[in-house]
Amino acid sequence: MKGKSAWNPYLAGALSGMVSIGSIYFVGKYLGASTSFVRTTGIIEQLFFPDRVAMMPYFMKELPVIDWQWMFVIGIAVGAFIAAMESGDFHIQLIPNMWKSRFGDGIKQRAIVAFIGGIIAMFGARLADGCPSGHGLSGSLQLSVSSYIALICFFIGGLISANWLYRGGK
Repeated sequence: MKGKSAWNPYLAGALSGMVSIGSIYFVGKYLGASTSFVRTTGIIEQLFFPDRVAMMPYFMKELPVIDWQWMFVIGIAVGAFIAAMESGDFHIQLIPNMWKSRFGDGIKQRAIVAFIGGIIAMFGARLADGCPSGHGLSGSLQLSVSSYIALICFFIGGLISANWLYRGGK
């Protein structure tokens, strides 16, 4: 793997499919990530207001605990780090080159936009009852019409946002 900048997309797709099948077979759960972020919020909030969290209908349904999905998200981060190190692509960069060329190298502006973008993305993922990985990997495997619609909307939103940010007028 040393010296390669990217995996073969067919191999990566086949491995993702095998992970999804393994998840269903061994754990009985479909892949997804967004619920773990909400659970993390509940875990943190429990430290300060445990009674309030216990009474929230959402956290009665989705318990704020460290579960398999939470560990899956950690595994994604660790796996991405290992892959970047192995390929020789790893480097620390606060501001991506594309952002820097379009908007300058201000860290504060980038952090604010990233934070707001994260809020919007998480709101959309909760509104769609799943994130792109949940709908794209798991929902499409189940031939779920709602997952295909959500996945199409995720892509359209990404295309519009990227074009607006990077190709629109300054």
